[in-house]
Order: sequence, then C-alpha cells, then structure tokens
Amino acid sequence: MDIISQYIGLDEKSCVIVVSAVVVFGASLQWARQKGLEYILINYRWMFVCFFLLPASFFYDLFFYFRNWIVFTLNSAPKQHDKRVRDVQQQVLRWKESGSKAKMCTARPGWMNVSLRAGSYKKTLQNISVNLIDIIEVDIERKVVRVEPMVTMGQLTATLNPLGWTIPVLPELDDLTVGGLIMGVGIETSSHKHGLFQHTCVSYELVHADGSIGRCSASDNPDLFYAVPWSYGTLGFLVSAELRIIPAAKFVRVEYLPCHSHREFIDTFQQETLKADGNEFVEGLLYSKDEGVVMTANMTDDVDPAKLNSIGLYWKPWFYKHVEGFLQSGKAVEFIPLRHYYHRHTRSIFWQMQDIIPFGNHPLFRALLGWMVPPKISLLKLTQGETVKQMYEKYQIIHCFHKELNLYPLWLCPFLLKNQPGFVKPRGHRDEMFVDIGAYGAPKVAGYQCVETTRRLEKFVRDHNGFQMLYADSYLTRDEFREMFDHGLYDEMRARLACHNAFPEVYDKVNRKARD
Repeated sequence: MDIISQYIGLDEKSCVIVVSAVVVFGASLQWARQKGLEYILINYRWMFVCFFLLPASFFYDLFFYFRNWIVFTLNSAPKQHDKRVRDVQQQVLRWKESGSKAKMCTARPGWMNVSLRAGSYKKTLQNISVNLIDIIEVDIERKVVRVEPMVTMGQLTATLNPLGWTIPVLPELDDLTVGGLIMGVGIETSSHKHGLFQHTCVSYELVHADGSIGRCSASDNPDLFYAVPWSYGTLGFLVSAELRIIPAAKFVRVEYLPCHSHREFIDTFQQETLKADGNEFVEGLLYSKDEGVVMTANMTDDVDPAKLNSIGLYWKPWFYKHVEGFLQSGKAVEFIPLRHYYHRHTRSIFWQMQDIIPFGNHPLFRALLGWMVPPKISLLKLTQGETVKQMYEKYQIIHCFHKELNLYPLWLCPFLLKNQPGFVKPRGHRDEMFVDIGAYGAPKVAGYQCVETTRRLEKFVRDHNGFQMLYADSYLTRDEFREMFDHGLYDEMRARLACHNAFPEVYDKVNRKARD
C-alpha cells in the first residue's frame, strides 16, 4: 500500500479509494465478459443515449436552427452557393490533374446519413467535399423553392410552412436530405397523389466528371433530368435542385379507421387510396397480421378545438402508440398542426426508439427528457460501435413480410409510380399504384438469418414486378439488379458524361457483396 501511494503521490486514505475503484472496475470488466459486449450494448445503451447523445443532439439542432434562420433572413445563401459550387468544381479538376486514380464520391461520412447502411466504399474512393446545406430561394411567382442538396425536411417545413407553402411530398423524418431523397428515393403519405419525391422536382444542377456545371429539367436536357433519380451520385455531384411548392393550410384533419381483420384492412386501405377526390394523405399501420389502423388526412384551416391534438409536443405519446389506441377506442377524427403531422414519426424514429430507450414513451420520461428526443440518427450511428453495427446486419431489415419476419408494426404507404423514363418505372408503360411496406426493428421469427431471408424477399419482389428500396443493404446479383431496375437511360448517360472512370455504378454503392 505504501509503495502504491508513494508512486502516485497520494496519501494512504486516497490510495484506498483508488484501489477500491480499481477493484470495482475489475469487477465490472469481469461482469462485462460474462454478459458479453453485445448484451451490454443492447440492454444498457439507453444510458449513453440519455446522458450524452440526447443533450448533444439538442444543442446540435439548436445551433443549426439559428444558423439557418440567420442565413435565410440575411439572404446570404445565393452568394455563398456560387462560391461553394466553384469549390466543388476545383476539387474535381484537381482530381483530374492528379491522374484520376480513384473514382469519386462525396466526402460526407457514412455515419451522417439516415440509412443504417455504412458507406464503407468511401474508404477506397476520392472524397469530394460537397458542403451545401442552405435554402437558396423561395420563388412564390414560379411556385418553386431552390435548395442545396443537404437541406433537410426539417429545414423546409420550418421555412415554408410559416410562409403558407409546402412541398407536395415531404418525407417524415426531420434529418432526411433533399439530395438523399433525389439520388435515392423519397416517399410520403401524399405519394398516392403526387408520386415519389423525384416527381415533385423541377430541375437539377450538377457538377460533372470534367468539372463543368450542367443544369437539366423536363424540357431542358431531359435525358439527364430523368436519369438523376436513384443514381446515387454516380452521374455527377448534385449541387442544387428546384422543388415544386403548393399552398399549405395550418392543420390536417386526420381520420383513424381501425380494422380488425386482414381482409378489412386491405379493403379499407385500397378504397381510401383509390378515392378520386379528397384524401390528400393515406397511410396504414399494421400491428399484427389481423389488426391495423388506416389513416386518411386532408389539409384544412377549419379546426374543432375540442379535437385538436398537437401530437408533436414533447410530452405527447409517440405517434404510433397513440394510433394503436384506436384499435380499442374505435373510429375517430383529430386535427393536427401541419408541421406536427409531417414529422409525426420523428420523435420515435418510427418505432425504433423503443429498442434504444425502452421506457422512452413513459409519461415521466416524456415530461422530463422528451424535449430532447430524438437523438440524431447520425450520432447514434457514429457511436454504436462495431458490435451494434453487426447486430443491425443480423437483425434489422426493411420491406418485410409476416411469414419471413413476424415483425410489427408495419408501415404501409401507397405511391403512384409515374410512367416516366429512368431507373424505376412501371412495367406496364402506364402510371401504376404501388405500396411501400416498411418494417423497423428485430424480427421475431425463429431461426431468422439475414442474408437468406433477404434473398427470399428479394425474389418475391422480383417475381411480383416490384422494386427494392436501396437505402438498406441489397443482396441481389448484378444480373438480378439489372432485371429489377431499368439501366437503359442510366447507361447511356454514364457513357455520354464519361462517368465510367469517374464514379462507381449504383450497384457497387448499394450491394453488400459488391461493396465488400
């Protein structure tokens, strides 16, 4: 004891405390080894999230809220935009001058995107910084908003809604970016009327492989315009986009239609989706094979105060749990503020927060810490560690079915796939209605195996002329991928723009085996 205390410069009493701490730490390590790191990360991760990630996320959002407000108020974004685009061009030109040794991609870290997929391909490619995060202009006369690619849905609603405008398709989560929704895919409960996010876009501005700037629209360079969606940054770097805007009301009138059999749910969902008039928004939440709630909504300025529900307030129940209650209470109508409705699934990240903070929907937690929820998805990914990443690989999957996964709730969202050129289009050469089926969480079916199950689901989707959303890992072979997605226009544009030595193909960015 004397040797230890002299060595670290402490008296004997202090040394006892240090030694005790070492003993406790050693016991903790022994307990960790017995339980396993996987067990600790899954069952006690909430402690790290509550005490570190929630405060960090809150201040992160607060900073960018005021930063974006100042930029938009001072109207400095247009001037800064041209400067930032020139910086992207200069990076591409330097890449060319240095010999174009590796193909290019954006330098945005993989942990910053909303998808659970890790962008490991970035480690072997030339990273180009595309730091474009501002709303450039709201043009009321032309009814468009011009934005940079990293503008989020939260930014758009915070800017447009107070002005009395919105975009036709506004995906739910705050952190989804315009660039991700164009280069990937974006869907919302208004998609049965307006199509996918790409169908609401008016024009794109890109930096090409030779460093030049190209602009395209349905009337100007239409081949490039229709090839950009779903291209995942493999035709050039998106530096701005124009989106169509429409008038917005202050509230939405939501009708909840509980269903207690599989047949009733399907019939109700189909009937409400295909109504010619009304039903600006339609979605379904399926809580078991036989029980679910279909929701329809329409924007309105006329509100019944007795039925007003500001569901976005931090002390309110998570939206999907609130909806589940209508299975017992029956059919109902509520009025929800428009921005609250748009981001109704944000606080619970659909329902994945129940796996991160199991008691997160408890009234006491909501009252004390709900104002900091949710943690930033990017920070969750940054801090999840390799074990949790492997857990997501084993247990998380999107677009799934009862037989293979037995995973609920399921989110059902109808969307109109328009008969336009491009990577994704209907096989029947006419507009067709599809349904996006999304599931989030750990499958409960016995003997679940990620790759084998995903392969069976991919075959089911191919056999039924469907499409796989590519923000999750794909295990399709290259031939199967080309069978599912129309590469005709895409291949033509890659050849025309000399992309083959400049950018990887979509398959090499989204397919798990090709990427590894």
